[in-house]
Amino acid sequence: MHDEVALAILAKAPIPGLAKTRLISALGPEGAARLHERLLRHTLTIAVAATPAHRVTLWTALDHAHPLFLELAERHCIALRPQSDGDLGQRMQAALAAADCPAMVIGSDCPVLTPALLHRCAEALEDHDAVCLPAEDGGYALLGLRRAHRHPFSDIDWGTGRVMARTRERIAALGWRLTCPATVWDVDLPEDLTRLSASYPALAGEI
Repeated sequence: MHDEVALAILAKAPIPGLAKTRLISALGPEGAARLHERLLRHTLTIAVAATPAHRVTLWTALDHAHPLFLELAERHCIALRPQSDGDLGQRMQAALAAADCPAMVIGSDCPVLTPALLHRCAEALEDHDAVCLPAEDGGYALLGLRRAHRHPFSDIDWGTGRVMARTRERIAALGWRLTCPATVWDVDLPEDLTRLSASYPALAGEI
């Protein structure tokens, strides 16, 4: 990926009862935390295959010094920074604003991300103001901006099926050019687990 495009990854520590809480009903707190850890490890592997390590930052939550975070930072030679306060939009905006260049932000629950797809998104920022990977559930798995701005993250009902539609409206209000190279799916709800098991059995583990 282009050296001048940074990648921010937002992730919680894999603490049982606090990570992937919407999957606890299907997996239990320990199982949900273990799945979260596998997804985060996978995400970091994809990220560093596409992005120079000095351009990757893992933005941490819950326990900033969790052993998993420290291990991943050492293994991949990436930076760790604590997520800011505020809602999801404020935390994503802060992560993008911290970069000194065009930047993209992702979470850790989209198994279909690949280095090639991250490359496409980074290249899109050469002639677009924003790039996004809409998710099938109405949210998105990646948002990249040529320059940080609060507007795409404000007045959004996070966690609903209107996130992507509202984000499009907010970006259009700025007069920005947006491109969406692909539509993806992520692992949020118990019904996503069957698809994960079928498509990515190693990630799914024993669920």
